Parts: sequence; structure tokens; C-alpha cells
Amino acid sequence: MFSEFGRKLFAKPVAGLVQWLQGTGVTPNALTYAGFLLTVLTAVLLTWGHFRLGALLLLVAAFFDMLDGALARLSGQSSAFGAFLDSTLDRYSESVTFLALALFYSHDSSTRIELVLVFVILVGSLMVSYTRARAEALNIECKAGMLQRPERIVLLLFGLLSGWMLPVLWVMAILTNVSALQRIYEVYWRTAQRADPTNQTTANNKTASNKTASNKIVNPGDNRPAQS
Repeated sequence: MFSEFGRKLFAKPVAGLVQWLQGTGVTPNALTYAGFLLTVLTAVLLTWGHFRLGALLLLVAAFFDMLDGALARLSGQSSAFGAFLDSTLDRYSESVTFLALALFYSHDSSTRIELVLVFVILVGSLMVSYTRARAEALNIECKAGMLQRPERIVLLLFGLLSGWMLPVLWVMAILTNVSALQRIYEVYWRTAQRADPTNQTTANNKTASNKTASNKIVNPGDNRPAQS
């Protein structure tokens, strides 16, 4: 959804800025830390109820999150630890942001629904991340889900800037957990495909057929490819 659209939309501006950053000597991990610190400042603002100012700062933090990976790829500084650090601080950033909202809504008894929704979103967002991490530990690709982190940030920014937080929180609470369920189903389907002997037999037959086709001999002087 927003993930693919955003990458295409910001590809050129990000590429130009990343080239400039590479010349300054800034490291990808430094950008990761800076983005996390900006998110912490955003959380402080949200706790005090400064939603619009917090949204602007959150937008800048999200931009840093886009830059660190791009800089790592361009400068050849990609590393296993860098990817791990980025993913871990992403989880902390999201948790800090929603905990700040929970703290803000906890001060008023009239916003109990918002408070509950914030915690539902937090659980759902962590489960979306966990299901993918656990699937990848099992060597299963798992990228399903209609509401991944970029989409959650976009929706949250819209809610903070427009003031329509309650409907946005409802949408996020539902779709984050639907996304986690989508990933659970995707892993179930993929593991079922692995375990099905029929699929394994079909795959083996295809492999044998490909080997047979590749071993066919073309007559000398005949430049045409062998016909299967």
C-alpha cells in the first residue's frame, strides 16, 4: 500500500540527499539513533497534548528512518548489526509513541475508549513485527499484511494533524491485528505446502523433467534448439 507508493514517490529526493550525506561522513547507524531520539521527543510532545507539533516531528523522524537504510546500501555500509539495530529501535520508537498517547488519554476518564484502542494497536503492531521475525527464523518469507509500519505512521500522522484521532485509532486497532492474522495464515499456508507430499512429488517431477530436457542432444550441424 503506502510502502510501495512512498518508495516511488520519495526515491529521487532521498537518493539526492543520501549522496550528500555520504559526502559528510555520517554513518547509517548515526541516522538510526537520531531518528529514535526524535521519536522520543515526539513522545514527550504527545504526552503534553501537542499533537500537531508532535506529528511534524514524527514526520522528520520517519524521514530519518528512510535515510539510514538507503545510506547503508549506497555507501556499502550495510551490516547484520545495522539491520538488527534499525529493526529494534523501530519497535522501541513505535512503543514509545503509543505509550505517550496512552499516558495522555489516561488523564481524562472521557477518553477511556481511546486508551483501550491505543493498547490494542500497540499489541497488534508488535505482533505484526513478531510474526514476520518468527517466520524468517523458520526460513519462511512473510510480508503479508495491509497495515505495516509505514501505513501505521501515515495513519497516525493523519489523525494527529486532523484531530480525528478516535476514528483513526479504531481503524488502526482493527487493521493492525488483521495484519497479524494475515501473517499467521500466510505462515500456516506455506508450512502446509512444505508438509504436503503431493507438492513435494510434483516439485521432484518438475526437477526430473527439467534435467531430462537439458540432457537432450542436438544433432551435429543443427543449430536449432532441442525440442521438448
